[in-house]
Amino acid sequence: MSQLLLMRHAKSDRKSQVGSDIERPLNKRGQRDAPRMGQWLKALGLVPDVILSSPAVRARQTADAVAKALGFDTAQIGYSDALYLADRQTLLSQLAGMSGTGSRVLLVAHNPGMDDLVNWLASEPPPLAENGKLMTTAAVALFELPGEGFQAKKGQGLLQQLMRPRDLPE
Repeated sequence: MSQLLLMRHAKSDRKSQVGSDIERPLNKRGQRDAPRMGQWLKALGLVPDVILSSPAVRARQTADAVAKALGFDTAQIGYSDALYLADRQTLLSQLAGMSGTGSRVLLVAHNPGMDDLVNWLASEPPPLAENGKLMTTAAVALFELPGEGFQAKKGQGLLQQLMRPRDLPE
């Protein structure tokens, strides 16, 4: 059995005066939410063996803040260009390459790919937030996958938990 943690990057600063989308940083809410989600994961004992992230600044900052909260060595975070704005197929191919890296992986990426992957993996329809969205910024979906590694099939993932920053206790 493998555990897969899927996390959408925290809230970014759309008003930031950066050159391109990939350079957009987290806003204040994102800077607050990312470490809170890491603390929540740590409280549940869900420290990943591997963290793999999109190289976008907002995803890097999210992965870094979560790793620090978990006591995970930030120098060990992996970055893959393929994860930047990746679709479900690309996310799945990145996960397939994670076999042999441990039994728990945290993947930090973007929507709409993360929404699509969570819906595709889930054996039951996942719960939506009050605003009707699935993977809100900084949301984490915890899946149990059968077998070894991260070769996933449609509907095969057991969604153990879906936590959004707004649902965390203060």
